[in-house]
Amino acid sequence: MSNACINRSTVERHPPALHFSAPTSIFRFFSFQLIPLGRALFFFSAVLSLTSCHRISPSFVAFSQSSNSIQAYDFVEVTAKVSLLHASNPFTDAELNGWFESADHFKRWPVEGFCDSSDGSIFRIRFMPPAPGDYIYSVNFHQGRTTESSTGNFHASDGHRRGPIRVDPQYPWHFIWEGAGEHYFFNGTTAYWLIGWRNDKTIQSSIDRLHNLKINRLRVTIAGRSNLLYGEPVIPGENWTLFITPWPAKLPEDPYHPGFDYTRFDVSYWQKFDRALQYARDKDMIISLVLDMNDGRVHPAEFSADERRFIRYAAARFSAYSNITWDLGDDLDHYRNRIWTHWTGTWLEHLDPYHHLATSHPLDNRHQDRTSDWFGFTSFQEWSREQHAFMLSQRKKQVELGRIIPQANEEYGYEDHYPVWSPGLGSESADTLRRMAWEIAMAGGYQTTGESARRGTNVWPDTGGGWMNGRGDDSMTMLKGYSHMVDFFTSFEWWKTEPHDELATRGDYCLANPGETYAIYLPKGGRAALRISADRYIAKSFNPLTGDWLDLPPVQGSSWTSPETSNLHDWAFLLQRVSPR
Repeated sequence: MSNACINRSTVERHPPALHFSAPTSIFRFFSFQLIPLGRALFFFSAVLSLTSCHRISPSFVAFSQSSNSIQAYDFVEVTAKVSLLHASNPFTDAELNGWFESADHFKRWPVEGFCDSSDGSIFRIRFMPPAPGDYIYSVNFHQGRTTESSTGNFHASDGHRRGPIRVDPQYPWHFIWEGAGEHYFFNGTTAYWLIGWRNDKTIQSSIDRLHNLKINRLRVTIAGRSNLLYGEPVIPGENWTLFITPWPAKLPEDPYHPGFDYTRFDVSYWQKFDRALQYARDKDMIISLVLDMNDGRVHPAEFSADERRFIRYAAARFSAYSNITWDLGDDLDHYRNRIWTHWTGTWLEHLDPYHHLATSHPLDNRHQDRTSDWFGFTSFQEWSREQHAFMLSQRKKQVELGRIIPQANEEYGYEDHYPVWSPGLGSESADTLRRMAWEIAMAGGYQTTGESARRGTNVWPDTGGGWMNGRGDDSMTMLKGYSHMVDFFTSFEWWKTEPHDELATRGDYCLANPGETYAIYLPKGGRAALRISADRYIAKSFNPLTGDWLDLPPVQGSSWTSPETSNLHDWAFLLQRVSPR
């Protein structure tokens, strides 16, 4: 840790609360009461000791800065090291906060810090500069009636990092990377209890594998526990658990009565989460931070000080990561109501200095706060096998609400997972889910899937975990099909297209920027027929199973019929105007 660019603190100490004006007053008191002088001296020493411990705290704070120069969208970290005397509960009795500002004074960000040690000896505050330039800051450590302050400065360079994902203001059905200005094709999967792995190596290898399969978003819970195993060959054990502990627990393996101390945080758990976020950030992988889950049945009380402390701590600790979005909770409407959702979403946007995108994930999609400013994109839960029609209907609904935001279905099934409400065998197969992902994308939407957990966790062969914890092996191939879908859509300016199924005259699906680009998807193969603007186009066919492209003869005219394709699986075609405008 570097101490450069740090100005040593000034200390404000308030007078003690006891009202003896001087030591002689105490001696007179004891002399009047005829108490022996030796006993009086002993009592006087004890009073001074008690006063020192509870009123003049801490006795020393040393500030340090992580670096003098960082890249924009990385973060600088200021650490306050508290020596000698610590608060009895540093998570409730002390705090670190301050502000960071561009050196030209154009913008100032208020920022909260967090305690990073169970004994209160370490506090940290983080800031993510959103642009290259020089920055200044001032931070304050408060404990009891004492405040110690520090100021400093640093430089942010242009390292060509991607910033947070935002809603594209020009094409608001879609996402864009802040800073880079590149569009983000949201392709997610679920790994709820990724942080349940005991070691970082498994977490990192799981992220690596998913990244190589072109997954760029993971849904991961912060506090959600579950007493269910969902019929999967997955059980808690030495290597992994779903009984995660964001708070210290008397009985951490008890799903019903863990005995959480909600006034404190299990710092080692949060530090492991930090390492996972940083590792994912370096691969431009977005982590959807799901605050909590309905299945656990163990939550801080609604609107309680414990709940607010938890959300504030998460925001203070994680907001400086560029690669996060917020999710207020999984199956949220089963343990929190719409009033709570609106209030908490609005408050979380205020807590997060960078206003990362946020959403919620209820069972009933009517319970999404879709017209509120804090609500960045939908996170539906809809398991039908008519995903194209569903997403088109939700797109229409969003237009009627008068606020255009991206549409995402983040729970439409898990590979090889058959709950009682599923349509039946085959409805949750890898091929079915892959086809549903295409249906969603062809409606101008985005999706989060879930891999099979059948390869086991703490159950033979113990090489998987899939949607429950993110781990997989080479036998799990569903996401290869999803990676082909990513290749297809990112080969053209998909964000400029809109659903135009009316142009596909044989009932297929069409996304188009009319006169420029036409993408056609044939769910059952066969032959496509398309009405197009009269012009000259380059045409290609695409095999969603293999990812193979095939050049076709040029197209000219106002209509086009594709070559015949096999009806054994789905196909896609892409037409692009020869000389784009």
